[in-house]
Amino acid sequence: MPAPTDSQAVGGDALAREVARRRTFAIISHPDAGKTTLTEKLLLYAGAIELAGAVRGRRTQRHAVSDWMEMEQQRGISISAAAVEFELQGHHVTLLDTPGHQDFSEDTYRTLLAVDSVVMVLDAAKGVEPQTMKLFEVCRARGIPVLTFINKLDQPALDPFELLDQIERVLGIAAAPMNWPLGDGPGFRGVYDLDAHTVLLFERQQGGRRMEPLMVAAPDDEAVTALVGADRQRALIEAVAMISGAGTRFDEAAYRAARQTPVFFGSALNDFGIEAFLHALLGLAPPPGPRETADGELVAPTDPGFTGFVFKIQANMNPRHRDRVAFLRICSGKLTKDMPVQHARLDTTIRLTRVYRFFGRDRETVPEAFPGDVVGIVNPGRMAIGDTLFQGRPVQFPAIPQFPSEQFATLRPGDVRHKRFDEAVEQLAEEGLMQVFYPVSGIRNPILGVIGALQFDVIEARLRAEYGIECSVDRMAHTAARWPVRNGQDVEGPLALPLSGVVQATDHLGRQVLVFQSAWELRYTAEKNPEVEFLASR
Repeated sequence: MPAPTDSQAVGGDALAREVARRRTFAIISHPDAGKTTLTEKLLLYAGAIELAGAVRGRRTQRHAVSDWMEMEQQRGISISAAAVEFELQGHHVTLLDTPGHQDFSEDTYRTLLAVDSVVMVLDAAKGVEPQTMKLFEVCRARGIPVLTFINKLDQPALDPFELLDQIERVLGIAAAPMNWPLGDGPGFRGVYDLDAHTVLLFERQQGGRRMEPLMVAAPDDEAVTALVGADRQRALIEAVAMISGAGTRFDEAAYRAARQTPVFFGSALNDFGIEAFLHALLGLAPPPGPRETADGELVAPTDPGFTGFVFKIQANMNPRHRDRVAFLRICSGKLTKDMPVQHARLDTTIRLTRVYRFFGRDRETVPEAFPGDVVGIVNPGRMAIGDTLFQGRPVQFPAIPQFPSEQFATLRPGDVRHKRFDEAVEQLAEEGLMQVFYPVSGIRNPILGVIGALQFDVIEARLRAEYGIECSVDRMAHTAARWPVRNGQDVEGPLALPLSGVVQATDHLGRQVLVFQSAWELRYTAEKNPEVEFLASR
């Protein structure tokens, strides 16, 4: 493919400046730790929204910007990862809000592949919870730097040292406190900045209040006594002494290398500690770095040739147009509107005529974008999760694996034409929301494979709300799907199978798939067909 033209290229210095001011991060947590509330308050302080949305509450209240699906608004949970972008203090920030519920962990996993840093939210009363552990392991595997925000200090909380110990003991990463809570629950009075020696006071009132930090000389300053009382001051003096003597102090190199997490305390719901945390995030989080290709080479963000990969597909973001949008993470070079790029999987050239920037569901066209940016490309069925786009030197980024399904159900349409039903199912499968299998005998209603049961509710609700299709989901007792291959090739002939407990089906590409009721049927089939390998994903 020809090299970029002058109109598509960007000078090295200009490109480097744009890369340096990018910050692209995701927020992860266990459900109900306050992740989406923190997202809203960060946007509020960034000036991106005028009024933070109500994650729960009356129908008359605003919903979270990043929770734009009808079901998200009804249940007060994040179901699908959402992107918001804004400018702040000379930085271009891309924030990706991820689902916290474990049933949607695959969407979160794909989103984490597209970011340069992560904010981990912990509930001060619960510490490190199971879903947090799973998501942190993804960050560890990819070497993603993690900042920690310990939330809900306005409610009764665990001892701060116990929370730090949990992070280090359970997650295996050093925890460096950046500020220190002055009490908790009804006695919470604020936080003490360990580096700047300032006290930020907490006022318990509707919506919180933006207050300036108060400078003090040291924890034993008489001004601290007047601000927080003698008992809290005494606890602060002891804590600072312990941190200074045996605690972990912040090391930027260790944080960037994902060996240490800076820890902040606050209350997202009460709008406390958010502004300081946002400033720290802009200052500490790294700009876009090099990306490894499938061949093991590194693509630097300042490389002039454009590259990017698709990490998410979303249908019906705009109900009026019923379009499908591919979310593209730009890795190098510069994207300009109408530029031709090479589609690596299809080995064809496509023109990027409609490129969008997102703010939840809302979008606007952009004339250009740079490494670290997440843009949307209207997808007429040609994009798939994991696709690489490039211009100039051929590049292929690693494939994005699909999680093996663990729960299965048949999807029965109501009184609707099958073509419309099939198109709707195909579009939802494109998003990676589910795997779809078609039985080779009997009724041809599709079998859906998902990670968690809540996904079935989402599928049923979205078919009704977005496509006007009534359907029913009938749960199956089956627990695993496998693709049989022999010497790396699809098996097309008959296999020795047990008399029951196995459904023979095909996937969307017509490849043979076996859906097993239990581990026994899977073991039996593997023993009776020793020359065949049964793959959990393709």
